[in-house]
Amino acid sequence: MSNTATGLPVGRGLLCLIIAGAAWGTAGAAASLLYRVSDMGPVALSFWRCAGGLVLLLAVRLLRPRVRVAAAPGSRRRTALRVTATGVALAVFQTCYFAAVQATGLAVATVVTMGAGPVLIACGARVLLGERLGRAGTLAVGGALAGLAVLVLGGGATSVRPLGVLLAVASAGGYAAMTVLTRWWGRGGGDPVGTTVGAFAVTAVCLLPFAVLEGPVPHTAEPLRVLGLLVYVAAVPTALAYALYFAGAAVVRSATVSVIMLLEPVGAAVIAVAVLGETLTPATVAGTLLMLVAVTGLAVAETRDAAGARKAAEAVRV
Repeated sequence: MSNTATGLPVGRGLLCLIIAGAAWGTAGAAASLLYRVSDMGPVALSFWRCAGGLVLLLAVRLLRPRVRVAAAPGSRRRTALRVTATGVALAVFQTCYFAAVQATGLAVATVVTMGAGPVLIACGARVLLGERLGRAGTLAVGGALAGLAVLVLGGGATSVRPLGVLLAVASAGGYAAMTVLTRWWGRGGGDPVGTTVGAFAVTAVCLLPFAVLEGPVPHTAEPLRVLGLLVYVAAVPTALAYALYFAGAAVVRSATVSVIMLLEPVGAAVIAVAVLGETLTPATVAGTLLMLVAVTGLAVAETRDAAGARKAAEAVRV
């Protein structure tokens, strides 16, 4: 049940993804609180999120004992390509999503981005990795997307603007590229924390000029609260969540990753009701239950398939 390149068991990879998805779900609530007490824009928030996460992960790497390993020929070039591609994909994913929210609203942007993501990931994984979704996987993806639509669109009227939809599709493309490439490169091993550090560095560099144009330092009457929220966003839904995401996505099938990460809007909905005082509607309950059932079913199927593969490998060795 472990990936031969990284040594991480599939079950532990699933747990990493579940924690990452739940942590991502808190980012929206933190951003909402930031917008209430300051004039920070979405690009500046995305920049500080990545820059802060980069600083925290660099500190973690400095505290960890370093083990010197002889580099294989060409490994540095492959590592540079890996972190550059991942960082650019992450920048597209985050920035286009925030822009889509501004252009067409939170509901439509979330449905298009998170709905198109699994479809693009399944297609990319089939072409590049030879991964088959299967009947159970297809049903799980369908159930998760239905739950997402009910969860986000069930609360009221929405407006759809073509520019916002295009931006959301571009965001889904960045997310799909990041997921499929992580799975592809994960077959050859690698350090998830190192990948996350490199990706954040690239993303921060890509976002810096746009953040400067938008205004990187917010105006606020509550600077300590803004600072605390920024530290939280950098630490939990960024540094911690992305390190766990890259570790889990390297060993779990890409389509499974895409469905499990739909826990993000579930977590956001729970926090919106429990913390921000939003109303608990039948659509919220129904959508959340549909998505949780889909995630649980796909996680069980992934673990069962991994156990079957391990037994088959042991039988071949015997």
